[in-house]
Parts: sequence; C-alpha cells; structure tokens
Amino acid sequence: MTLASDPEHIAISKSRGIDIDWKDGHQSHYALAYLRDECPCAGCTGAHGTVPEKTNYSGTGDGPFPMFKAPLRMNEVEPVGHYAIRIHWSDGHKAGIYSWEHLRKICPCEQCDPKNEKAGCL
Repeated sequence: MTLASDPEHIAISKSRGIDIDWKDGHQSHYALAYLRDECPCAGCTGAHGTVPEKTNYSGTGDGPFPMFKAPLRMNEVEPVGHYAIRIHWSDGHKAGIYSWEHLRKICPCEQCDPKNEKAGCL
C-alpha cells in the first residue's frame, strides 16, 4: 500500500461505524454490520481449509418473524502497530485485525465497488 492510501483521519463511533479520510483524498464509511461481516480473521474467512464462519449482520432477516438480535456494537477498538485496528465486538468476537490495506480494499462506496449498496462514501 502506498503512503497516499494510508488513513489521514479516523472517526470511530462504537454504535454507528468507522469513517476514514484517506491521504489520497478518498473518504470511506464502514457501517457496523458491514465491518463485522467483512472480518478478516481466519475463522471468518475459512483460512487454513476451515469452513468460513461468515456473519450476515448486514443482511435482512429471513421469514416474516425474524429472531431478535441485540444491536451490534464495538465494545473496544485498539490499534495494532501503525497498520491496523482490532475490534472487540458485542457478539464476543475479537479475532479480526483490520489492516488499512484490508479496509481500503473493502471500501463499500459506489466508486470502489459499484455493485455494493451497503454503505457509501461521505
């Protein structure tokens, strides 16, 4: 990743998500559900030949009476060196390390991923 694509400013809301202003001028918004669904940990991605344990927080509930889910929150966000953050989720998950490279790659805005309608640039 180039220095121009590193974050310049990061705003974290434990109940709404993460906004990043990148050094190259791009702006990204990551909603909580989208971030949790895009967890890069080995368990969620199926690394090492395991079955992926992907979540579907950003999906709609199935059936006419979806089960109640407690609202998703970030309980804690901690830096990992100068290259990433680790999120401790209210569902107990905390294995994912979200590198700046990963976050830029999964930017959900229409400019970065025209078919993704889950969130957008600011």
